[in-house]
Amino acid sequence: MEWIKDGNLDFLRKRKVEAREDAQQSVAEIINRVKSGGDEALKAFTKQFDGIALEAIQVTEDQMIAAAARVPKPVLQAIKQAARNIRAFHEKQLPQSWTETVDQGVVLGQKVTPLDSVGVYVPGGTACYPSSVLMGAIPALVAGVKRVVLVSPPQKNGLIADGVLAAAREIGIHEIYQVGGAQAIAALAYGTESIRPVNKIVGPGNLYVMLAKKYVFGDVAIDSLAGPSEIAVVADDSANPSWVAADLLSQAEHDRLSMPVLVTNSEAFGQQVEQEVENQLKELPREAIASESVHKQGKIILTANLQQAADVINQIAPEHLELATREPKEVLKFVRNAGAIFLGKYSSEPVGDYFAGPNHIIPTNGSARYASPLGVESFIKRSSIIEYSDEALQANGQAIAAFARFEGLEGHARAVEKRMKGAVIHE
Repeated sequence: MEWIKDGNLDFLRKRKVEAREDAQQSVAEIINRVKSGGDEALKAFTKQFDGIALEAIQVTEDQMIAAAARVPKPVLQAIKQAARNIRAFHEKQLPQSWTETVDQGVVLGQKVTPLDSVGVYVPGGTACYPSSVLMGAIPALVAGVKRVVLVSPPQKNGLIADGVLAAAREIGIHEIYQVGGAQAIAALAYGTESIRPVNKIVGPGNLYVMLAKKYVFGDVAIDSLAGPSEIAVVADDSANPSWVAADLLSQAEHDRLSMPVLVTNSEAFGQQVEQEVENQLKELPREAIASESVHKQGKIILTANLQQAADVINQIAPEHLELATREPKEVLKFVRNAGAIFLGKYSSEPVGDYFAGPNHIIPTNGSARYASPLGVESFIKRSSIIEYSDEALQANGQAIAAFARFEGLEGHARAVEKRMKGAVIHE
């Protein structure tokens, strides 16, 4: 891991992953072919990229039942409990419609309406992510979205992973399509013979999925343009170096571009963590991926004190932040930019990834400076409500007309003046 002792955080400028022009061109071609070719294009791309000759695009109820039966019971129980936790947390986020009557009979308010339809992308192929099903779909269901669609690429056996289908069945998602990649994003955005388009697309994916989401944005809404995973741990010498090393590796194993960062005020502690990382890497099944992440992206940042550590965190704006210090809540007071914040030595990052309840679809690449985790508010729209009485218009119409006329919008001014008693209309 690279040590930074002089406060130089220039590495943050290089954090953004720039897509090659050929990748962007490839995504554009895939999307246009799906727009024109529909289901046949989806099947052709699934054969080309996944090596699967799809007979049917949509997953049947019998396939979902069979998949759930193959998932070990302890895993099913974990999925059920995680789903309860995630639902309970997100129910607290649900905004309400409201109106209020103010002076002169004026009624103002807000109408909250769920989106009509949402598509949830779940990564697959060689992996199985039932947690992504729960995190992407449950907030939409809590928001009241009537149609929640799930897409995920098939595995080598030609089927979506059992755990993904089991999680979907557990929370009541039944419209599922076994397609992935940029072609799945195109189908969700523009529709095919089998897949009706949606209003918004959410969920993580590889570079091609991210580029496809970027391409269709504007025609549909998206959650974010997710980059490689990140974890920053602020720790002092009261923390357990073995535990901190394990937490850094929990994100390093995601991707070769993942960024594990330790921020500490103790050089000796940092050296202990560094040694633990090297020791634990040798025992990690995904050693090759984690090792490249640690050695190319990993940082140990030495600060004079924990206040300075918080300042560093606010510049990094990490996706995941652990505060493994004697008084984590004291450090928390100074943190402004982070996606998910884990307090204390027992709050390991995977607790949030799978089980606690808060969403694990979190801003990356420093976007925690201005963005928030996926939540119920990601799946609702707000409409303003304005009702003026005759009394209110007579009292305020002259000011409204003057404002409009000052901006050169005579039609606006006249629309108000025609309703005013005794008003002089400028013809």
